[in-house]
Amino acid sequence: MRSLKRLLVAGGAGFIGSNFVRLLRKNRPEVEITVLDKLTYAGNPANLAEFEGGRGYRFVHGDICDSQLVDSIAAGVEAIVNFAAETHVDRSLMEPLAFIDTDVRGTAILCEAARKHAHEIFLLVSTDEVYGEVLDGRSREEDALKPRSPYSASKAGGEHIARAYAASFGLPLLVTRGSNTFGPYQYPEKLIPVLITNAIDGLPLPLYNDGSAVRDYVHVEDHCRAIDLVLHNAPLSDGVYNIGTGVETNGKQVANAVLEIMGKPKSLIEYVADRPGHDYRYAVDITRITELGWEPQVTFPEGLESTVRWYVDHQDWWRPLRSGEYWEYYKRNYRALTKPSA
Repeated sequence: MRSLKRLLVAGGAGFIGSNFVRLLRKNRPEVEITVLDKLTYAGNPANLAEFEGGRGYRFVHGDICDSQLVDSIAAGVEAIVNFAAETHVDRSLMEPLAFIDTDVRGTAILCEAARKHAHEIFLLVSTDEVYGEVLDGRSREEDALKPRSPYSASKAGGEHIARAYAASFGLPLLVTRGSNTFGPYQYPEKLIPVLITNAIDGLPLPLYNDGSAVRDYVHVEDHCRAIDLVLHNAPLSDGVYNIGTGVETNGKQVANAVLEIMGKPKSLIEYVADRPGHDYRYAVDITRITELGWEPQVTFPEGLESTVRWYVDHQDWWRPLRSGEYWEYYKRNYRALTKPSA
């Protein structure tokens, strides 16, 4: 087991990153945490407001593509956990170059800093989407990467850069590939918070094509526990860890469950034209992470109900985020794609 006392959490103001910081503050209060975040639309300082001014916590507003800033911060820590990324497939279809810059070049700059300062671990938080569409079976960590969207390609590119640093310079690298994650503090552009917040306001719940695309939904608390376990306990010899639940749920099932929890009519579901290059199934083999001692603790029905309640009770958090920029994106992504009525 590694004893890490000073961590740099890149992208720590985002959805999974902020939940990871929250987990560390609760379970490892002795760890000094430096969060570096650019605070783009999905990075929210409100996610970390409870830690401001607290002992052992520091926030730095900056970009992982700023090599001088990253180098100066990295000099004072023992390990880097990189959550920083452009993450939404739909946005990557609109603005692919931004994803390549952050997810590939930014990862390379963090790798270089970790190499230069001889860090004990560099942990890259990746995604199951790097495997591409999985029509049969489940993706294993040694499978080839076959990304099909600019987002998943940029994440795969970041992984290749990091593995090149491991092979060429001995960078002590660990990679996690998480399945679709949900829970509190998720920016309301991803499917589950879109469905929940729209249902609260009585707006249509958009589903691509016929809503049959399958995902493995893991609760953010479970995902963060897995990352923490890998960071502190995983051998470098294994290197890569899939994180998921093994339970498959399609979009229509998610929408129906949200509406049932909220007592809203199924007529709110609206099918829209399909996403270009849509991957209809992701599925990962989680044998390696379970052998390390992790298993999911939050079932999808339990997690979805608690997530719905969180968004109902925290409208002061998400309503300011659904601003002009959000609705401009939403219009481009959904309203302009809406199928005409049959």
